[in-house]
Amino acid sequence: MSAASALFEPYTLRSLTIPNRAWMAPMCQYSAEASGPEAGVAGDWHFAHYAARAAGGTGLILVEATAVSPEGRISPADLGIWNDSQVAALRRIAAFLDSQGTVPGIQLAHAGRKASTDRPWLGGAPLKPDNADGTDSKGGWQPVGPSPVAWNERHTVPTELTADQIRGIAAQFADAAARALDAGFKVVEIHGAHGYLIGQFLSPHSNRRTDEYGGSFENRTRLALEVTDAVRAVWPEELPLFFRVSATDWLEEGGWTTEETVRLAALLKEHGVDLLDVSSGGNASGVRIPTGPGYQVPFAARIREESPLAVAAVGLITEPAQAEKILANGEADAVLLGRELLRDPSWARRAARELGGAVRVPEQYGYAI
Repeated sequence: MSAASALFEPYTLRSLTIPNRAWMAPMCQYSAEASGPEAGVAGDWHFAHYAARAAGGTGLILVEATAVSPEGRISPADLGIWNDSQVAALRRIAAFLDSQGTVPGIQLAHAGRKASTDRPWLGGAPLKPDNADGTDSKGGWQPVGPSPVAWNERHTVPTELTADQIRGIAAQFADAAARALDAGFKVVEIHGAHGYLIGQFLSPHSNRRTDEYGGSFENRTRLALEVTDAVRAVWPEELPLFFRVSATDWLEEGGWTTEETVRLAALLKEHGVDLLDVSSGGNASGVRIPTGPGYQVPFAARIREESPLAVAAVGLITEPAQAEKILANGEADAVLLGRELLRDPSWARRAARELGGAVRVPEQYGYAI
């Protein structure tokens, strides 16, 4: 392996060494069974999808947002990890990733007020609970959130969570982390970004509470830290814990800010988080985000410089030279690829050829070296 390539240097967190720094970001597939005993269970699509990226040399794969409860799903077709049937299917995926030298990780999530929507390619419309039993004909349900403030005018106004219910959600994350360990995952990521439940609590844009979970920075971050503590209590000391955050709501006022993200990063470190996965946006409907190649990298760079946490950068990182520069410049400790890995499952292998690095190639693919 060439020492000249930062992208192909191994990276160690706690007792886990990840073979390179080209990682797969969690991306929902909306392809699980939506109801019945198989609801939320990973199927053949999920296995083939993740197996291809592992065979392509990706160092760490974070399996998509996986709901800690049925009502925590974004859509009825989301993956879940609230029962043992779901664990059995995920175990097959984690074992295959591990067999290819890829570290298996999983993102644990609760959608909060953005729950109960249709699949994106079917329009992504809210599935409003208009039946007497609180469901609709497509399997929707009543969403919950920090405050009775809907995501936008189309979405159902969420039911405001009580303090006891909030603490119950932290316990659901802990149960999910224990199941993730049983399934063979070596990294767990808490989803606190993109306007889902934890991010909804962080931002005054969506959190209008006046109790211990709303108002001040300390109160708005309480759920994030309680979930972190609950997960860390069941997650082995030798294995790393990630947290995904939106560094900004992209609002001029009244939203979550980068300055607050830096403060949160220091607290997360104290509570046992090892790496911050830095994204942005998703909590305020209709906001214009100035996208472009690497547009979120400056957030990662600032947090890495101003906080004690390691960071991973994500957002329109597509070319090997671009990823290499981010790492060589010290803007992040790793890069997470999203859509580019959908286009090119063997991106890491291509990057290794271009940069003079090395990745594991399955023997079956030896002809293609």
